[in-house]
Amino acid sequence: MHTFPQLRKIERKYGDKVAVVGVHSPKFPAERDTANLREAVLRYRIEHPVVNDRDFEVWRRFGGRAWPTLVFVDPEGRLIGKHEGELPFAQFDPLVQGMLQGFEARGVLNPPASPLAVEGIAEPAHTLNFPGKVLACDDALYIADSNHHRIVETALDGSIRRAFGSGEPALVDGPAQHAAFQQPQGMARAGTALYVADTENHAIRAIDLESGQVSTVAGTGTQGPQVSAGGPARATPLSSPWDLALSNRVCYVAMAGTHQIWALDLDRQWIAGFAGTGREGLLDGPIDRSWFAQSSGLALVDGHLYVADSEVSAVRDVDTGAGTVSTLVGEDLFVFGDQDGEGNVVRLQHPLGITARNGLLYLADSYNNKIKRLDPRRRAVTTWLGSGAAGRADGPSAFASFREPGGVCAGVRGLYIADTNNHRIALADWESGEVRTVIGD
Repeated sequence: MHTFPQLRKIERKYGDKVAVVGVHSPKFPAERDTANLREAVLRYRIEHPVVNDRDFEVWRRFGGRAWPTLVFVDPEGRLIGKHEGELPFAQFDPLVQGMLQGFEARGVLNPPASPLAVEGIAEPAHTLNFPGKVLACDDALYIADSNHHRIVETALDGSIRRAFGSGEPALVDGPAQHAAFQQPQGMARAGTALYVADTENHAIRAIDLESGQVSTVAGTGTQGPQVSAGGPARATPLSSPWDLALSNRVCYVAMAGTHQIWALDLDRQWIAGFAGTGREGLLDGPIDRSWFAQSSGLALVDGHLYVADSEVSAVRDVDTGAGTVSTLVGEDLFVFGDQDGEGNVVRLQHPLGITARNGLLYLADSYNNKIKRLDPRRRAVTTWLGSGAAGRADGPSAFASFREPGGVCAGVRGLYIADTNNHRIALADWESGEVRTVIGD
């Protein structure tokens, strides 16, 4: 996800001197579907051609071993370089510039036509656009309207009250209509303060719900390094914060970009890593030796921070008092599926959201298009909502359908679901499991 902004900068800087082609070699079964790939192209605002390499033919031809891999091909069609992993623009730019200068000196650089015919994808207008998360409070819903780059406040019935953010993807503090976010995700509320994981701005923002004023409480607006000691909150770069959970005056952050959980001390205005070394994977034990993988959802219950650890298709339990990490369900980066049961039998597929109610955890099992219940004491998982087929349908629990739900939040009236690729917020009744749309076209 960090590579897209860097490619966008290269495309804008060099124009027709560089032809960018995305090759999508899917890890998860759900990612093989071309319809899902189209949604991803829209969601991440990708403008260059993208090939669905569902059978890994291109991957094997270029010797792919890691996601992402950058491959450089010269104007004469020869492979001249390969880089595995993310590449910051500060390193990417001079590399491309040097190559172009060499091609120009040899007289082989010609403005390229697009090497592939691009399928036009029209994005229809929606009230919400790929909403990533939802937060239910006593008197309101707060929706991360992610691709509209804003936070929407509604009544519990879904009627819009107000929005925070101009809709422009930027990092701007100030009054509600002038402030700007970029792909916001998880939220947490304390009194009249709403904290927001402003994912693509690599920042934590605060909204004063009385005045509407938006401010930045952590992050510099630039992506931080893979390893960081932390520091003063406003001076410390972050990396794709995805969700938040509050415990008194400590805000826990799912720092997806560094595969860690961070902690923001709101009084001291200090932020640092709390759990995870930064290595991607699944490893339990002391918090300073554990591994996570693109953690994307948090739920805090009695000192236990439950984590939807998406890339290992797992749910983790961070005991904040004991300083230990354990795994409730899930096994490894390449162990996933759709299987209810107990303990090691359970299989999830890229869960992004998690919430808690009455001793149970509720999961947005995103790539399985389902909502599941997890009993943390028994490590037992059952499907509660969704047929598993990607679609959009209200109705009884087993017949309702979703499309890559990204967030869930327990409310008094039921479970609120950010049904991301359906551009809606849905509500499931606690007793009957009946699903209905609250807001969304």
